[in-house]
Amino acid sequence: MRVRGAVVAGIGLAWALARGPAPLVAQRGGMFLGSADDPAIAYSTASLNNVVASVNRKLQDGAVHLTFQGRSGYLQSALDALDISVDSQMLVFSPTSLQARRINERNPRALFFNDRVALGWVRDGDFIEVAAHDATEGVVFYTLSQQPTGRPEFRRSFRCLACHVAGDTLGVPGLLMFSTTTSPDGAVKSVATDHRSPLADRFGGWYVTGSVSGLFDADGYPSMSSDIAALLVLSHQTHMTNLLTRAGWEARAADPLRHPPFVAAPGEEQRIGQMMNAVAAEVVDYLLFVDEAPLEGVPSSSGFIERFAAAGPRDAKGRSLHQLDLTRRLMKYPCSYMVYSDAFDALPPAAKDPIYRRMWEVLSGADGDARYRSALSRADRQAVVEILRDTKKDLPVYFGAVSR
Repeated sequence: MRVRGAVVAGIGLAWALARGPAPLVAQRGGMFLGSADDPAIAYSTASLNNVVASVNRKLQDGAVHLTFQGRSGYLQSALDALDISVDSQMLVFSPTSLQARRINERNPRALFFNDRVALGWVRDGDFIEVAAHDATEGVVFYTLSQQPTGRPEFRRSFRCLACHVAGDTLGVPGLLMFSTTTSPDGAVKSVATDHRSPLADRFGGWYVTGSVSGLFDADGYPSMSSDIAALLVLSHQTHMTNLLTRAGWEARAADPLRHPPFVAAPGEEQRIGQMMNAVAAEVVDYLLFVDEAPLEGVPSSSGFIERFAAAGPRDAKGRSLHQLDLTRRLMKYPCSYMVYSDAFDALPPAAKDPIYRRMWEVLSGADGDARYRSALSRADRQAVVEILRDTKKDLPVYFGAVSR
């Protein structure tokens, strides 16, 4: 399936500064209204804990080297250093990024990702763009110059924040995924999408063909594939990333102990608890795919599915939250693999505790709302609980048998 014709190329991922006349849809759900410069967050100055920061240290120590290779530049070395597989490659021909003048249907931008970092490459571009999900600081942006040098390194960039701290990122530095279309009268419309978006509305402007051989010159591209399975996984991961960041930032910004000499005012702890319960409900609905748009037998021909499924921890029965379904929904077991992310593990107790409590309310069946019963069968809920009990070390002990 190739999306084109009346569809205009469009993407707004965290490594791409999306610009142009297209209006964006309003955000769904809550939004962080505090400051990134809050001393409990300190986005621009705090010590970083992400894969790019780690690779930079290895580059400085000489433990890792990047090699420049023809029109690919540092691409393959960067993918190897960041542990990103080539089979995650997706192609978009949008002329709406920092390197827009070089991007078109015959020179599409290649995007690669894993559950910690995403990388964007443009053939003959000035730099490689990277977005790393930091354990506490949200998405942190970097560029890697595509000019050969003796000491290449990833340099932190703040330019993308102009678009990537917005309503659609929940007010935190985050990821965006757009579908961009053109109406018969020429009006351009960009819509932020995720796994709740109808599949038919999700990939305007993307190559969704599997193989793209013969559509453009292959020189420099590590693969001639743009597989829908990778696109579907990323369309889940973008919003999940933003939700986890927002939950952590809300808890830290609201904590009086992180803002000395301030102390909690009377009733403050209760108010914070109520706020975090509301945040947790939003996180859990998405984490458990409660409002996921249905899929119908999505074909995929790349090796992405097998590799992705093999990446996650497995329970005693061999089941994993990385296993894909693709016949009627994205995941075989409806719980996000991002529950294993560094960002989830680093959530302060004020955020993590209510998330776990709400997960158990839904998974146990204690919340008997028809919305949850429709989305999550008892068998699904029991399987998710069993997998989590075997694979998630900090899972609360109250996660037990699902009896209703």
